[in-house]
Amino acid sequence: MTRGCFIALEGGEGAGKSTQARLLADAMISRGTDVVLTREPGGTPGAEAIRELLLHPPGEGWKAEAEALLFAAARSDHVARLIRPALDAGKWVICDRFVDSSRAYQGGAGGIGDEAVKTLHKIGSGGLTPDITILLTVDPAAVTRRLKVRDGDRSDAIGGRSIAYHAAVAETFGRIAAENPDAFAIIDGSASPDEVHARILSVIEPLIERSQ
Repeated sequence: MTRGCFIALEGGEGAGKSTQARLLADAMISRGTDVVLTREPGGTPGAEAIRELLLHPPGEGWKAEAEALLFAAARSDHVARLIRPALDAGKWVICDRFVDSSRAYQGGAGGIGDEAVKTLHKIGSGGLTPDITILLTVDPAAVTRRLKVRDGDRSDAIGGRSIAYHAAVAETFGRIAAENPDAFAIIDGSASPDEVHARILSVIEPLIERSQ
């Protein structure tokens, strides 16, 4: 059986990842592809439990090191129980965030370093990487408007961090993508959802052709 295709959507808060992941999954299903749509942190019961701890932490919250360990633990379960079995069964996996979010948030903005995050990923998830990562970039002003609509005056523990923190996340995403041009497609997420979706379909067309 041919291995499935693994696509991750990345970007900062309000970039439109969840919307585009759903649109892409629907498009592939309409083509007759067997698709698993999932997210991080989450995707399995254990990883979803960790998600709740991360986004709504007890007490004073987590330091960057503990946060990185929790994300790695959630991802390990996600990969072992959902992503790898789906790929082995020939399914497409479309994931809203993957390891590059940990590299950008905890590794870059959180200051623990890229190598530490990659080491945790190697230990917990065997270093699994997507076939392609779609990085959605959005103008900060547009992000502010989107988050206001999405969250109102309430944000989770990570989304509600400082402007400087999220600027560091965006900078780290850009650096990671620039260093790995064959693994990333950078797409301007400021356009309408349908326009962004069309650009994503254009980018992944070689993967679609390969799977036929």
